[in-house]
Amino acid sequence: MSATAAFRGKRGRVRPLSFAFALLAGLWTGQTVADDTPRTPWSDKIVKATVKAMDTREAMGVAAVPLNGPGLPQYINADEPMSPGSIMKLVTTYGALEILGPTYRWQTRFSTNGQLVGRTLEGDLYITLAGDPHLSLERLWSAFSELRGMGIDTIDGDIVLDGSVFNLPNGLPAFDDNGDNDHAPFLVQPSPYLTNFNLLHFQVRADERGTTAWVTPALDNIVIDNRITARPEADCPSRHRFDWTSETREDGTIRMTVTGQLPRGCRTTKYLSLMSAEAYTAATLRTVWTQMGGLITGGHRLAETPEDNQLLVTSNSPDLVTTIRDINKWSNNVMARQLLLAIGAENRQPADADDREAGVREMMSWLKRKGVDTRGLMIDNGSGLSRDSRISARQGAQILQAAWQSPYAADLIASLPLIAMDGTMHRRLRNTGMAGLGRIKTGYLENVRSIAGFTRDTNDTTWAVIGLVNHAPAWNGQALLDKVLYSLYLKPPVGTAFSSAHVDSGTEVR
Repeated sequence: MSATAAFRGKRGRVRPLSFAFALLAGLWTGQTVADDTPRTPWSDKIVKATVKAMDTREAMGVAAVPLNGPGLPQYINADEPMSPGSIMKLVTTYGALEILGPTYRWQTRFSTNGQLVGRTLEGDLYITLAGDPHLSLERLWSAFSELRGMGIDTIDGDIVLDGSVFNLPNGLPAFDDNGDNDHAPFLVQPSPYLTNFNLLHFQVRADERGTTAWVTPALDNIVIDNRITARPEADCPSRHRFDWTSETREDGTIRMTVTGQLPRGCRTTKYLSLMSAEAYTAATLRTVWTQMGGLITGGHRLAETPEDNQLLVTSNSPDLVTTIRDINKWSNNVMARQLLLAIGAENRQPADADDREAGVREMMSWLKRKGVDTRGLMIDNGSGLSRDSRISARQGAQILQAAWQSPYAADLIASLPLIAMDGTMHRRLRNTGMAGLGRIKTGYLENVRSIAGFTRDTNDTTWAVIGLVNHAPAWNGQALLDKVLYSLYLKPPVGTAFSSAHVDSGTEVR
């Protein structure tokens, strides 16, 4: 599992698949759920399904708008601001494409205030960080390989981290997570010092020697107490059956204890975020340099880079189009939050003291220029990992319609998960004939399920669709949203399916 994929986990429960098939079954027969129920307009079917699943029609808001073919726009409870979950990433990434541009890149700079003497850098190595959400372990290896290629073996000084790219005097909004793992990947906070998603990848493997445990990157201050015992070969169990605990000691070392049993030939793995971004990045840099055969004589500290430093190496991120694909396919929270901060930092005005607030301000101004009614819309942190974010289905549809007309529409749409094929949609709507026929961003929080994106129907019409379920509990909301997508595909709302009364009223259902 990649570090990016590790961000997929959110809190919640999912009802058995039988409920999903029961919802879809009504559509296959052209009826609601009971065989003797007469056919009704599309919106009425969705409302009835909502009441059946959630006990109230107000639990879900929906907007579906045809973009390039026959169809009647559908709005159900569409003006109620709701918690969006991770579909807010679609708004942030679309905004970034138009505000920052598709070729936008982050640049990390390696420089020194010292001089090169033989194979030694006599002075400090400064790393001027750009808030790059994609600064990976591989990129650090590449940058240090260049330094080694320049003939540098020893850094006779400190590693100095410059995180002045962001102004965040007010800190960051806290997310009230009610889970049991404060170190989960999806909770990683944005930071100017962020590298490698601030993650440690723990692995244990059993073989004829017993069990072996290790961590990547192999930081000196991480100590693993491996108590997993090997047993005879058998089917490999889920990694979730193993118990991992951590303890930070007074000397700064972190002791990880893992317990359980593992059949020979099997491996268990877990991603955790256990350190501050500053400490993690400094330790990772030292580890990479040491593993390459280099020596650092000093420690690490935080400071701004002097203007007269000598530039040694630069590391450029992938372009923004590549970055938003990683954000949307696997719903990477920290990357989306870094992106909002970048929008703020790049559009900072003299009166701005906080880049998150500047990013929100710039996003809201951009949405108004696109013709979106922003009343009641709340962006908060750009990722949707928030109890305060709000958007209505109608606002979401307006944003999707604007995106369809954007010069960068293809870049945004290609970043979204394909139905039944990849990303967070890879397991949904399988065996329905819809594989690859829609690109849908998903959202998932406690008591929140959501979808937003573009999907095609049997007439080859593309629809902009957004659905938001806000209900306690929302465990069957995913099946309800799948019903929305499947019904748009199989029996899209077109003029022949509606009475004149529905057509005259615009099929608005409240």
